[in-house]
Amino acid sequence: MTDLEEIRRKKMLEMQQRAQQQAAEAEKEEQLRRQFEIQKRQLLMKILTPEARSRLANLRLTRPEFVEQIELQLIQLARAGQLRSKITDKQLKELLRRVTSKKRDIRIVRR
Repeated sequence: MTDLEEIRRKKMLEMQQRAQQQAAEAEKEEQLRRQFEIQKRQLLMKILTPEARSRLANLRLTRPEFVEQIELQLIQLARAGQLRSKITDKQLKELLRRVTSKKRDIRIVRR
């Protein structure tokens, strides 16, 4: 019985260590995600006017994935040096209009 107890104890220790490692990895990933979000928010504050940020915040309530894509595109443009000034609400509306018109052009042809 002592061998069986020893095996059980070792298995239990292994499981506990794995659980601790997974928890540490999950916490590390969460911390990296939070840092990325903070950096993204700071960069968006630099490249968007308050009105444009407000528009994106309102749009995020209904279409979060879409807003995430737009934000990443804006950040890429800013990092590439293609933005000369802050993006206004009017410019953002035009950008959103162009992006949504491309994606909504679906046609079904029946024969």
